[in-house]
Amino acid sequence: MEPYYKRILLKLSGEALAGKAGYGIDSAIIRQVASEVTDVHQAGVQVAIVIGGGNIFRGVSAAAKDFDRSSADTVGMLATVINSILFKETLNAFGTKATVLSAIAMEKAAQFYTPERALRHLEKGRVIIIAAGTGNPYFTTDTAAALRCAETRCDVLLKATKVDGIYDSDPVKNPHAVKLDCITHKEALQKGLRIMDATAFSLCMENAIPVIVFKMESGNLRRCIEGHPVGSMVKKGD
Repeated sequence: MEPYYKRILLKLSGEALAGKAGYGIDSAIIRQVASEVTDVHQAGVQVAIVIGGGNIFRGVSAAAKDFDRSSADTVGMLATVINSILFKETLNAFGTKATVLSAIAMEKAAQFYTPERALRHLEKGRVIIIAAGTGNPYFTTDTAAALRCAETRCDVLLKATKVDGIYDSDPVKNPHAVKLDCITHKEALQKGLRIMDATAFSLCMENAIPVIVFKMESGNLRRCIEGHPVGSMVKKGD
């Protein structure tokens, strides 16, 4: 495999790791994703990963309705650390060296995140899993992914989802929704497409970060890395 992208940031939702149960971690799914990451890493691609925590706790969920928003978001950030450590161990089981970096200091669980430390790990051939969001409440893991992508100078942000790309309307609610194979950041904003939250998308637009939205099915990550058309791409306009 000749990789088209040399350094990537992969954004995984916590819910994607939960499988049909909708909570916790499905061991078969986490092993499948780890196998796919190992495949592209062995091809020489530098891989950074941001994982959500929605399979364990979401700060905006019904379970958090009586919580202070700051406290609820902090619990959500800690949930991403749990997912990140478990994913690191799964990667290690595949023989892939991985390190967890956390935006919240917790030296017994992970190294503290700095862009310089992240880049050193990438250059030494380690997969890095960046946990705890931005380290601040009121920001989503999508925003964390966009920020870390910019800080580590990744070539592309790959957003793995449950759908096979970007549509002009919700394909679950509208059977006639049209898939958009390629669109610019500006066009996405004009159409009001909810690809990411507004803060995350603005970061991508301001830093000209291409975003590929794809379904995390077997072989799709590899096809993305090779530059084949998979899912939908958001790119800088002319």
